[in-house]
Amino acid sequence: MRIKSSNPAMRAFEKEMPVASAEAMTVQGTVNKTALLFLLIILTATITWKLTMVGNALAMTLMWVGLIGGLAMALFTIFAKKHVHITAPIYALFEGLFLGAISAIFNSMLPGVVIQAVFLTLAVFFIMLMLYKFKILKASSGFIKGVVMATGGIMLFYLGSIVARMFGVDISVFSMGPLGIVIQVVIVIIAALNLVLDFNFIEQGSAQGLPKKMEWYGAFGLAVTLIWLYLEILRLLIIIAGRR
Repeated sequence: MRIKSSNPAMRAFEKEMPVASAEAMTVQGTVNKTALLFLLIILTATITWKLTMVGNALAMTLMWVGLIGGLAMALFTIFAKKHVHITAPIYALFEGLFLGAISAIFNSMLPGVVIQAVFLTLAVFFIMLMLYKFKILKASSGFIKGVVMATGGIMLFYLGSIVARMFGVDISVFSMGPLGIVIQVVIVIIAALNLVLDFNFIEQGSAQGLPKKMEWYGAFGLAVTLIWLYLEILRLLIIIAGRR
């Protein structure tokens, strides 16, 4: 079975060849590395969260460092996978800097929204894991194609929003009223469906005996998807609150 994902971080699996079982990736190994990445994210997120909450200007600088550094490190990780055991943890540290600051900003706008978004993200993750585990959702070729196309459409929508804003036109979901909520809900659903593809990737990669370093790719890919899901849920909660 050829494994595919709409998460570009996971596509490194497609070209890897099986190795001896003692050196092969495992689901448990991927889980352990995923936990480590999120510990690193929490570590740096705590720093920028605290700086933002006390109004320290350094927080905004670190937020931009985290955003740009995280994007650069993600791209480097995807295209230089032999260094993933180094680049994935660095990516996590950068993302933590960004997430801590942006979360604190949103939480100042709507107290309690961050903890709601965190719990909802965990709930969605657990639900999607159960749906995958009990074969209610299967990563068939049609399912994969649909999620890939939908994810690509979302990326084009975001790109279009950025370009339009450069010309003074706001087409973000925040400016669309009730329609914006509907669109944001759809985006959250698509982000959640990406988890199913990632679960399948990790399971198939383990079953096929891919190299153990691919555990880091599995962890990195899950981190990318979960961070995206968290940010989209956070955005949805802010939009809903703004409509009240």
